[in-house]
Amino acid sequence: MTTSWNDDQPIYRQLRERIVGLMLTGTFREGDALPSVRQVASDYQINHLTVSKAYQELVDMQLVEARRGMGMYVTVGAQEKLHGIEKEKFLTIELPALLTRIKHLGLSVDELCIAIKNTNEEQ
Repeated sequence: MTTSWNDDQPIYRQLRERIVGLMLTGTFREGDALPSVRQVASDYQINHLTVSKAYQELVDMQLVEARRGMGMYVTVGAQEKLHGIEKEKFLTIELPALLTRIKHLGLSVDELCIAIKNTNEEQ
């Protein structure tokens, strides 16, 4: 996780999204413990209540569970659930916004395909 925060949204949401990203990439796997609230707050010099709020949202999404006296753990099926959530978010929010932007820029399908191919080859 990087330590830079932007002003577009609250830090707890940015932290939650970073953890979600780490879960999607497999850095945090099912059954893994998340770093303690105090550790994250100390590492990134943010308020422990901010970290707690981000963790609570992950609990509310049923992606992590609190184990009394042991900390927070990634739940079984969390990665699969996240893939579903993120796919739906992409298809309903991000893709339509992208298509609108493409239309406003006047990009053709051919130009777009070439750009996607070139970007994919670079990665």
